[in-house]
Formats: sequence, C-alpha cells, structure tokens
Amino acid sequence: MIEVVRAGALTTVQDLGRPGLAHLGVGRSGAADLGSLRLANRLVGNHEGAACLEITFGNFEARFDRAATVALAGAPCPVAVSGRQKFMHGPIQLRQDDRLTVGVPTAGVRTYLAVRGGIAVPPVLGARSTDLLSGVGPEPVKAGMRLPIGDAGAQLPCVDVAPVPPMPTDIVLRVRPGPRDDWFTPAALNTLTAQPYEVSPQSNRVGIRLTGPALDRSRPGELASEGMVAGAVQVPPSGHPVVFLADHPVTGGYPVIAVVSEPDICLAAQARPGQLVRFRLARP
Repeated sequence: MIEVVRAGALTTVQDLGRPGLAHLGVGRSGAADLGSLRLANRLVGNHEGAACLEITFGNFEARFDRAATVALAGAPCPVAVSGRQKFMHGPIQLRQDDRLTVGVPTAGVRTYLAVRGGIAVPPVLGARSTDLLSGVGPEPVKAGMRLPIGDAGAQLPCVDVAPVPPMPTDIVLRVRPGPRDDWFTPAALNTLTAQPYEVSPQSNRVGIRLTGPALDRSRPGELASEGMVAGAVQVPPSGHPVVFLADHPVTGGYPVIAVVSEPDICLAAQARPGQLVRFRLARP
C-alpha cells in the first residue's frame, strides 16, 4: 500500500484512458501528458499503460509500507526519500516505511509517479483513470488514502537515468487547420499563428484557456453538437481559443479552427498559467 500523507493541489490516478467509448458518451480521459506517464512506467519495468499518480503542482508526500521501486517524469520537481535527495527520470529504490516527498515543480504543471506493479485501484470501464468532467473512475486522491500496489511484471530495465530535454519557456504547438476553419474570417488563422497567447489561470484537465487576440468569425449562429478530440482548438463567442486536454467533453457546439498535432498535446498539458503559447501551422 501507499499511504498518502499530503495530496497537493490535485492528485489523480491516471493511465492511458478509455479509448473507443465516445459513442456511449464516455471520454477517453487518461494522463494529460501521456509521454511522461509512459516514460515513468518504462523506468520501473511496468507496461506503459499501468496506472500512475498524476501530481499537479507538486506538494505531495506518501509513505510506503513495503520496499518499492518508483520513478517520476514530467514537470521537474525536487524529490526526496526520507530526507535524502533523489532525482527524476530514473528508478528510485524505497525501503519499508520510507517517505517520498515531491516538491513544487520548477517548470510545467504535472508530474507522474509510477510504482513498480502499478496503482491497483479497481478499473472502471476498462481503465483506472479519473475523469474529472464526467466523474468516471476513482475519486481524486486525498490525504489519508491508502492505494494498493499491483504485482510486479517484467524485469527492471538497465537504466540509471533517462535523458529528457528541459521544458521550454515558450511553448510552440503545431496545428492543422479545420475542421471548421471556414467559420472564421480569412485573417483568423493568421491571427492564431502570428501572435502569442497567454495561459489563463482558469485552465484545467479539460483544457487550457488562452487570452490574447480574438479570432473573428465569418458566420453567425452555432453549430450542431459534434464530436471533439484532445488537441481541438475550440473558439467560444469571446473569440479566445481553448485547447482541449484529456478530460475534454465528448461533443461540443463551438467551431474548432484547428487541431494540435498529437505529439504536442503533451506540451500543452504542461503549460502553466501566465506562460506564453504560440501556434504554428504543421507541415503537410
């Protein structure tokens, strides 16, 4: 078991989510930064889809009631085990009753804690992810919770540390126009890609809200609701874009001017309030 001593601003159980259920009204959810979750799992010898803890803005502490192997990836944080400084992006060996402390990240938003064997909470609809929008999956992690650890699988990889590039100061997201760019003026796409936008404090796992130049529409009225995907750049009546993340709604009625390339959704998930985001048209 992992005994959660301090859960920080928001800690949830996440895996690769629930793909293929949108027609039933169930979103995929899963880790907002899938690349970091996969890396943390590989470093402890888990299947890359094993359930981890997604820690938002750090300030997390847990006690382990048995020896364990853990790894952290994503937003870089100071890490300590029972007062001993440790490092991210490599396996960390814990002894019985050790306490793992994860501090506030120096960049980014979300840090992923993988435990060898995975977080073994009961699956819901085939996944262990917490979907904050729909309420599907386990409840958010709170202080005092005891989380089960599963059985270890494959052998540990022979890796001391995984080289990871630093998180960028200004984030550049590659986008492809459409599917509703024809609902905007010809200048709107140029506006989207010409100037930076600032991440709003009202951002969350559903999406990052951006402030900056408004995107002018060429059509009045609203669309009939249609399917949404992670990375969709939806534009509400204010004209300020919203980039959908893991817990996005299954459908939406505001037009989508562009969609972020899948590899860059992980970058969007690490954009913190006040940070600048730029859009760039992806090459065909």
